[in-house]
Amino acid sequence: MVPVYPSLTHALAEVLVGALWFIEGSEDDQMDPDDAVKVLEGAVHLFSQLSGDQRQELIDLLREMAEAESDPARREFLEGFPEGFGLVEDAS
Repeated sequence: MVPVYPSLTHALAEVLVGALWFIEGSEDDQMDPDDAVKVLEGAVHLFSQLSGDQRQELIDLLREMAEAESDPARREFLEGFPEGFGLVEDAS
């Protein structure tokens, strides 16, 4: 059986991105806004603890995921993920 993802890192990134995409796009009646903020801030904190090499690995993986994504909204989320979640400095 051929694995769906080329690595465990890729599979875990897919799960994490999917969860964060759902949380960020949730309406107030789907998820408590305070809880959503806590989860998103927790992710940003986790990413801030990564080494430079780990950050770059995740950024590269996110770029690959965005290039392969057929859903335009999810592709846009993936493209903005590094800045939105503190993996890189805001370009503005």
